[in-house]
Amino acid sequence: MKRKGILENKKRIVIKVGTTTITHEETGNINLEKLEKFVRILTNLQNKGREVIVVSSGAVGIGRNVLGLEQKPGTIAAKQACAAVGQGRLMMTYEKLFNEYGQLTAQVLLTRESVTNDECRKKARQTFDELIRMKVIPIVNENDAISADEMLYGNFGDNDTLAAYVAELVNADLLILMSDIEGLYTDDPRQNPNARFIHTVAGIDGQLEKMAKGAFGDMGTGGMTTKIAAAKIATASGVDMVIANGKNIYSINDIMAGKKIGTLFLSAGQETMKTSIQTIGGCHGQLYGNVR
Repeated sequence: MKRKGILENKKRIVIKVGTTTITHEETGNINLEKLEKFVRILTNLQNKGREVIVVSSGAVGIGRNVLGLEQKPGTIAAKQACAAVGQGRLMMTYEKLFNEYGQLTAQVLLTRESVTNDECRKKARQTFDELIRMKVIPIVNENDAISADEMLYGNFGDNDTLAAYVAELVNADLLILMSDIEGLYTDDPRQNPNARFIHTVAGIDGQLEKMAKGAFGDMGTGGMTTKIAAAKIATASGVDMVIANGKNIYSINDIMAGKKIGTLFLSAGQETMKTSIQTIGGCHGQLYGNVR
C-alpha cells in the first residue's frame, strides 16, 4: 500500500504545532498570518468530515514575550507565570480566528494524571468524545498549575509527548507533528551534505533512540529525542505519525492527500506497508532534528 492509501482516509487526526510554527522568530509574538491559515486548514478539515484535535505549543514563549523577559524562565514558578499569561493570549487569538469561520473550539488543559490514572483517563476520553460529537475542535495544552497530583504523576515535559498521549487517549488515526525541519535525517543536514532524508520509518529500535539528538535553541523545548519518544508511544497504540516542517502550514493538506511530505512513522498495524518500504535499521551517523 502506498502512502496515499494510508493517509488520505484518516478520520481522527491530532495535529501538534510547535512554538516556532505559530510565532515570529525575531520577536516571539504570535504570527497572525500563519495562525489564520492554520485555523482555516483545520476548519476545512472539519468541514470535510474529519475529526480534528489540536495540541498547541507557544504559551510559555508568548507569555515570556508579553512579560518582557529576554531569556527563558529559569524557575518553575516563572515558567508557570509565563504559561498562565501566554495561554490566555493564545486561546483568545484562536477563538477569534475560529469564530470568523463559525467553528467552535474548547480549551482542554491536561496533566499527566489525566492519561495515566484510569478514572481520570476515562473521564478525559469521554470529554474528548463529547466535544468531537458536538463538532467542537479541542485545543490542548498541559496544565502547568501546581498540584499534589502533578508531584505524584509528574508532567509531560514537552508537547510532543503530550500529543502522542492525546492521540493514544482518543484512538486517533493519525498524529501530525509540525516542526521546524522537514523530518528525520541520518545526520545534521546543515553540517553534513551527505545526510540522508528518511521518508518512512517501519520500526523504532534502540539504535535509533540512542542516536537521536536533543534540541537546541531558545524558544522551544524538546528535540528529535522527544519526537522519537512520541512516535514510539503513538505507533505502539496503532497511530501513524508524520513529522513535517511547519514553515509551510499548507503542507498539512499535502500530508492528508498522501503526498510524500515529511517522515512517516508506521504504526504496529501497518504490516503490509512494512514489507515494502525502506527501514532505518543500520543507518550510520547521528539522527538530526532541531524540533520545537
